[in-house]
Amino acid sequence: MKADVITLDAGKAGTVELQDGIFGLEPRKDILQRMVTYQLAKRRSGNHKVQTRADVSKHNKRIGNQKGGGTARHGNGSVSQFRGGGRAFGPVVRDHAINLPKKVRQLALRHALSAKSAAGELIILDDATLPAAKTSDLKSKFAKLDLSNALIVGGEELDMNFALAVRNIIDIDVLPAQGINVYDILRRNKLVLTKAAIEKLEARLA
Repeated sequence: MKADVITLDAGKAGTVELQDGIFGLEPRKDILQRMVTYQLAKRRSGNHKVQTRADVSKHNKRIGNQKGGGTARHGNGSVSQFRGGGRAFGPVVRDHAINLPKKVRQLALRHALSAKSAAGELIILDDATLPAAKTSDLKSKFAKLDLSNALIVGGEELDMNFALAVRNIIDIDVLPAQGINVYDILRRNKLVLTKAAIEKLEARLA
């Protein structure tokens, strides 16, 4: 399939051939959902922890007599019923990551790219470079391209001026080609790929 290539100034820069096996699939929501769940679970720190009964430092003496007190027959005060006691069945440090085969992760990336292409939310950019790191100039260029909420993916390395100019613009994310992922693609309204990014993606997913 062919796609038009434009410049940052909204000018035409020819066309590019996109592989149907990467940009022309029928998107499957179940695969995309599995991948997003995998990414969000993997980035959780999992360092939440509370004190259990074993962690509370208290003496083991009974808090009252066995009989005659008019209350229940309690042991020490480290249990969860008492103030200052440990919590029962509280969260502990653990890893929230789930397993997802590499082939499924690659397939999810193909389906995410295809979803943007099918929805008409894929823009091919000739190059993402600027002569100077000026945010105001870049915002005016984005206005011409109607980009207010987008993910921009460059080549192997980002242009420093472009990266500096775009970092203060809200709802615009910039990533190198090796950092592209399903969650960031789906959370933005439009996906902008440079020609260098397409070459990297096709070499990676072919």
